[in-house]
Amino acid sequence: MESKRIAVLVGSLRKASFTRKVTRVLIALAPESLTLEILELGELQIYNQDLEEIPPVTWTAFRRRLKSFDGFLFVTPEYNRSVPALLKNALDIGSRPYGKNCWEGKPGAVVSVSPGQLGGFGANHHLRQSLMAVNVLAMAQPEAYLAGVAKLFDDSGNLADESTRKFLRKFMEAFAAWVAKHGAQ
Repeated sequence: MESKRIAVLVGSLRKASFTRKVTRVLIALAPESLTLEILELGELQIYNQDLEEIPPVTWTAFRRRLKSFDGFLFVTPEYNRSVPALLKNALDIGSRPYGKNCWEGKPGAVVSVSPGQLGGFGANHHLRQSLMAVNVLAMAQPEAYLAGVAKLFDDSGNLADESTRKFLRKFMEAFAAWVAKHGAQ
C-alpha cells in the first residue's frame, strides 16, 4: 500500500513552541501508511480578495501544494478561545477563489495544545467549525486536547510523559484508518 501524504498545519510560528514540539512527536508516531510534512504558514500574506486578480506567489504555491496532499493534520494552540490568525488565514487562502477549494473532501484531524487545563478545547472546536465550512472530513473520534502541555516535555524538549505518548500513538493510528477510509482511492 502506498503511503498517504499528509500536510501538517501548525498554528504557531514560534520555533520552540509546545505546538511544534507536539507536532514533532506526532510525526514520529505516525504509522508507515502516512507520510507527514509540515506546511509552513508564516509567509502567507493576509487574505484579501482584491489580490485574487493577480494572486501573490505564496498563495498560488500554497494552493498547489495543498492539492498534492491526501489529507491534513491541524495542530493548534488556543488564542483567546480560538485558533491563531495564521491558521485561519491558511484556511481562507486554501478555500478561495470561490469554486476552487483546495481542502474539498479530504480527510483531516485536529490536535489542540494548551498549558491550561482545557487543552485548547475552544480552539479545537472553533477550528472544526471552519473545517466543516471548507468540507474537510474532520475525524470526530478520538478527540485530542493536550492540557498542561508545559509539563509533558523534559528540559531537552522531548516528550517525557509515557501516557501522552501512548494516547498520541493511538490517535495517529486512528487518523491513519480515517485517511484510509475517507481518502481518495
